[in-house]
Amino acid sequence: MKVAFPTQQNLGLASTVYNHFGSAAFFIIADTETGVFEGVVNPDKDHVHGQCQPLKALNGKPADAIVVGGIGKGALQKLISAGITVYKAAEGTVSQNLEQIKAGKLIEFNMDFTCAGHGPDGECSH
Repeated sequence: MKVAFPTQQNLGLASTVYNHFGSAAFFIIADTETGVFEGVVNPDKDHVHGQCQPLKALNGKPADAIVVGGIGKGALQKLISAGITVYKAAEGTVSQNLEQIKAGKLIEFNMDFTCAGHGPDGECSH
């Protein structure tokens, strides 16, 4: 399974998972079967709020799942429609979250957990 993790830095598996899907600078895409991973630039990170194009954000790279701290309703709907499962990240690195998803410990995002906007310090308002 190929899993994409939004990050602000391209530090491979040591990257911290970012809390905002659409505005992440990078995605680390890891293959749970082979252990191979790559960092890709998010070409859609500067989109207008509410206009996220999640498949464009992945820069043409396929993913079976996304692990993220926060995501908007529109982006979540588009990913689900594309057959991509979205999981709520635990605080920590890509490596730590990769182990959590392999162990089946991450929960799937649903519409009740989506980001409704951003607070003054960039935090999600749920």
